Amino acid sequence: MSPSTNSVARDLIVTENITVDSVIDATGDWFVPSGSEKPEHVAEMREVEERLRATADALLVGRLTFEAFRGYWPQQTDDTTGITEYLNRVDKYVVSSTLEEPDWEGTTVLRGDVTDEVAELKDRPGGDIVTTGSVTLVHALGRAGLVDEYRLFVYPVVRGEGRRLFDGPPERRELALVETHAFTSGVVLLRYRAPRR
Repeated sequence: MSPSTNSVARDLIVTENITVDSVIDATGDWFVPSGSEKPEHVAEMREVEERLRATADALLVGRLTFEAFRGYWPQQTDDTTGITEYLNRVDKYVVSSTLEEPDWEGTTVLRGDVTDEVAELKDRPGGDIVTTGSVTLVHALGRAGLVDEYRLFVYPVVRGEGRRLFDGPPERRELALVETHAFTSGVVLLRYRAPRR
């Protein structure tokens, strides 16, 4: 499936790895990429991740997540996950008032009001915009009602501490569950759609 280029506003999709108690802060040892070290678990999860990435042509992140990605993925010349190719191909937007030179081709630094910048970005033609990591940015986007979909890879872990998906009582929004997928590793994908405003 190729990204849509029609006149309908683009979807902003928050994709997060998350614990059962809603922690998305990846510090500590709870997060294992693809849910397990077992090859069959990795392959199962990778297939779904590739399907979800297929509709997106833009990545939106905060500075810390951007710098972590930039310091790792461009150097992965033998990457078989498809993530390096995807990140090099899509338009990248980083929200920062301090980053001078992004030093990654296809990257634009957004320095203005985050709500205005992202709303304008959503109005441009193109495919989905994906946000991942970027806890502070995700909180701001959620409070502003700019998130169209949450894609949550729920790990069977209770962390007990760490930054969570929602940092306070947001404006109430009814979400519609549009997909569940239980992986044999114990990770569960939950996709929730928010109504358009």
